[in-house]
Amino acid sequence: MDVSDLPGFYAIAAADPGRRAVIDTDGSETSYGDLLARVNQVSHGLRARGLGTGDVVAGVLPNGVDALVLVMATGQIGLYYVPINWHLTAAEVAYILGDCDAKVVVTSAGHAVPGGEIGTDGLAAGQPASAPADRTAGAVMWYTSGTTGFPKGVQRPLAGAEPEQLVPLYTWFFGQVVDLRAGDEVHLVTSPMYHSAPCAHAQFALHLGHTVVITPRFDPVNILELVERYRVSNAMMVPTMFHRMLQLPEDVRGKFDVSSLRQVIHTAAACPVAVKQQIMDWWGPVLYEYYGSTESTIAFAVKPDEWLARPGTVGRPAPTFEARILDEAGQELPPGEPGLIYVKSSMGTFEYRKDPGKTAASMRGEWYAPGDIGYLDADGYLFLCDRRTDLIVSGGVNIYPAEIEAALLEHPAVADVAVIGVPDEEWGHNVVALVQPAPGHPPGPELTAELLEHCGPRIARFKQPKLIAYRERLPRTPTGKLSRSKVRADYLADPSAENTSSSL
Repeated sequence: MDVSDLPGFYAIAAADPGRRAVIDTDGSETSYGDLLARVNQVSHGLRARGLGTGDVVAGVLPNGVDALVLVMATGQIGLYYVPINWHLTAAEVAYILGDCDAKVVVTSAGHAVPGGEIGTDGLAAGQPASAPADRTAGAVMWYTSGTTGFPKGVQRPLAGAEPEQLVPLYTWFFGQVVDLRAGDEVHLVTSPMYHSAPCAHAQFALHLGHTVVITPRFDPVNILELVERYRVSNAMMVPTMFHRMLQLPEDVRGKFDVSSLRQVIHTAAACPVAVKQQIMDWWGPVLYEYYGSTESTIAFAVKPDEWLARPGTVGRPAPTFEARILDEAGQELPPGEPGLIYVKSSMGTFEYRKDPGKTAASMRGEWYAPGDIGYLDADGYLFLCDRRTDLIVSGGVNIYPAEIEAALLEHPAVADVAVIGVPDEEWGHNVVALVQPAPGHPPGPELTAELLEHCGPRIARFKQPKLIAYRERLPRTPTGKLSRSKVRADYLADPSAENTSSSL
């Protein structure tokens, strides 16, 4: 059935109930009709527990169909939905539940939390499968800690309209930035849906009539198997995943047919130019990239042909967005000169829940600062340098860790790397690279010498690490974000941990 004229999931499911909606982590399939029935039952169940417009539901759920049920159920009855990372400690979960004032906490077996838990089965039990009355769009409220401090909810005003009035705007936006269209497509979920981008892409895949294939966790071989088995056409990934897949032996990579892929969208962290080029050499020109934050959503986007013409860019402002590069005094900088990135959009505003001071501090009038340093070229394409908080100042010179990490990741002996600034009386900071060696490459002075020789033609001498230390594993989130603050704190607490080799 052609679903291109239907305004989102609820209408598609009613018109084409037999359409395949979800392939769950165990391989079981759910149709659009059955998924809508479950969504409606859970919506009724939430209302039966006294929840009304503007109230909050929290979910501590692993990847699976229940996570989709909850986001679609809250999304049609005017509720805020707060997905919570089930890797958090009990105290961290309790903080978020208290801060968001969740009236219901939805969990599953193995992910129960204190404070009144219920599963989607319990919410759905005895409830009608018909659409609830007085439908109105809800919203997902993501908790983000930024660089420091306790996490805060990024809360947007509710529109007060039916979902069908809002969905076309957002599906149009996705179409503009990453060429996604309604139809018989297949979306692969590769990351935990308690993070914003994986959840949003899964949600809007359903609004576009796509089939959603869900993985419980990222495994490079399993991802390639699923792409081939289900003829996956679009997916959302992060650069760490690309790096891990490129480390697979050539004969393993060559076993799988990935020709069905048309849009592989990546975000969340800077992607080294060499890594992105190698993936496109393998998969073809299918990598779409966008840059933004939980607060700003998708602020910049770049399509494959644009990136190939300007390697390293994260794109131009997305539709409805404007961008400026400002210095510390708030003066606009010319093309090519790095400064703080500011964006604004007509798509809507946000506030940090219960923290007007933090909201005000993140804004300059209507302009929001994601906290990153970058520059615009003469054509308005943005190139990122680094986060302001990660900037290393050594001898009065600004050094961007991401640039050094990208150079080191080109070496086959490097599985992962984090570059930090370590205080130094003479220089202010010294550059230290913490390297996770790839299998078969033992750490030590020989590898250090090899890596420094590798850096020689790629980055200036003043940027090269003064010291290389080796770690068995570096702390990354499931979406591939590096916890640089933890890396730095751990190193400063015990610089001699594991193996260290000086480059001096």
